[in-house]
Amino acid sequence: MNGSRDRQPWQLSRRELIILMGSGLALAGCSSTPVVQQPPRTHTVTELLAEEPFYIAHRGSQDNWPEHTAEAYRQSVEHGAKAIEVSVHATADGVLVCHHDDRTFRMTGEDVEIASATYRELETLTNNARQWLGPGSKLLPIPKLEDVLAAHAETHVIFLEDKQGTNTVALLDLMDTFEDSQAHFVWKLPGTSGRFSEASERGYKTWGYFTPEEFPELDQFAANFDYLGVNHAATDEEIVQACSYGKPVICWEVHTRSERDRLLGFGVAGMMCANIPYVMTDRAREKADRFVTGVRAAGDLPFALAWTHQPTITPDSSSIVLGHPDKTSYCMGSMCPIVEDSYTLTCDMRWPEKLPQDSEHAGIAFGMRDDSVYRVREPSAVGGYHLIVRTDGTLELLGRQSGEVSGYSLGTVSSPPPEIGQWVRFQVMVTPDNITFGRVALDGTSSWTTTTDSTTYRGGYFWLCRNYDGVPVVEFRSVSVKPGVAATASVG
Repeated sequence: MNGSRDRQPWQLSRRELIILMGSGLALAGCSSTPVVQQPPRTHTVTELLAEEPFYIAHRGSQDNWPEHTAEAYRQSVEHGAKAIEVSVHATADGVLVCHHDDRTFRMTGEDVEIASATYRELETLTNNARQWLGPGSKLLPIPKLEDVLAAHAETHVIFLEDKQGTNTVALLDLMDTFEDSQAHFVWKLPGTSGRFSEASERGYKTWGYFTPEEFPELDQFAANFDYLGVNHAATDEEIVQACSYGKPVICWEVHTRSERDRLLGFGVAGMMCANIPYVMTDRAREKADRFVTGVRAAGDLPFALAWTHQPTITPDSSSIVLGHPDKTSYCMGSMCPIVEDSYTLTCDMRWPEKLPQDSEHAGIAFGMRDDSVYRVREPSAVGGYHLIVRTDGTLELLGRQSGEVSGYSLGTVSSPPPEIGQWVRFQVMVTPDNITFGRVALDGTSSWTTTTDSTTYRGGYFWLCRNYDGVPVVEFRSVSVKPGVAATASVG
C-alpha cells in the first residue's frame, strides 16, 4: 500500500523524522535561542515536468562522479538536479543495489554477476571511474537502494528501473512505503516491455525508452507510457516522430550544451543528463584549467564520449596528455563560453617524448559558437580558428568553415624550434577588430607574434588539439582565459 494512504496523523515520514532529530541536536547545542530547522525543499514529478527543459541526472551524472554511487546522487542534487535516474539489481540474498550492468567488471574491475553474489561479496568491491574522470576520482562502494531512497525519495524525483526485470513487485512495494510516493517516483523500463501496467495501476507515471534497435516499434508501444524516451543517437526524423505523440519526450544521455540545444529545437522536453553541472547552465565555471586536482572539470570532454578517449590528467605536473591513437581534440568546456569582447587565451604545450613529423602539428582551436566537436582535418558542424605550432617553430593561424576539412591561412610567425620536452607558450589576444597570436617566452622576456584583421569567428568555445594519428603524445598545461588584451614583450 502507498505510505501516504495508510499513514496515521501521529506518524512521521522519514524526512520529517530526520528534520526533527536534526532540530533536537541543534537545540541541544544552544543555550538560549532555538534554531528553527527548515525542511528541505521537495521536488515532485509535476513540478519537474513544468520546467522547460527539465533535467534528470543520468546515472547520477556520470561525466562528473562515479556512476550509480551515493556520492553521484548526492552531488547531482546539490548541483541543481531535481531528479535522478537509478538502476537496480537484486543480489543472490535479495538485497537491492544500485548498478547499471548485470556484472560488475566495467565499474569495479572484478567480474562478478550481481544476481549470483551476496551483498557481502559486493561490499568488497569499489566503483572506479578514474579512466574516465581522472586519477583523483574517488573509489566508491556499490550502494544499497534503501539508503539512496532514504536520502532522496521524499525530496526529489527518482526514475527507477528494474534492470533484471524480476524485481517489479519488490520495488513497487518499497516505493509505496514512502510519503507521497506517486509524486516522487517514475517507473522506467524499455519501451517494448509489457510490465508497465503494474506500476500504472499503483498510480505511478511510466517512462518507456526506445533504443535505436527498438525505435521501429515506437508506434506500436507509445500508447503504453506517460513519457517517451529516445537515445541521443536518434536521427532528426526519429526525434520528430517521438515528439509527435503529444507526450513529454526525454532524451538520454545528454553530455553537451549543443546536444541539448539540438534536442530542444525538435521539441524534446527532458534531458536525462550525464553532465549536470555543465549542461544545466550556459556560463563558464572556470577561468583556468583544474588539471592539478586530478579530476576532470565539469564541461571538459574528449571529442569521443568514451572512456578510451579521455586524455590522461596528471596532477603532479598540472597537465593533460592527449595520447589516443586517433587525431584528437579536447573541449575545455569548463572555461566556456568566453563572453568578453576582448580576451587573452594562454596555454603551454609540449611534446614530452619525441617530436612529430614535419607535416604534423598541435595547438589550440577557438572561436566556436558552441561545443560541437571540432577536430583538425575533420569536418565539423561549427567553424572556427586553430593556432598550431610546427616542429620548425612556425606558428600558423588558420580559419576553417563548418563542414570543411581544410583550413585557410590567416598568418604565420617564426619562433625558435621546440625541443623534446620543452614547453611552448601560446597566446591568443582577441578583440572585436582583430586577433594577435603567437608564442611568448615562459619568462616573459620575449615574444613572437603577429596580428590578423579576421573577425569571422567570435564564439566562446575552444579546444586543445593535434592533427595526426598515433604517436607522439602531446601535453598541455596552464590553460587560462583573462579579460582584456595582455601586454607582451617585444618580438624576439
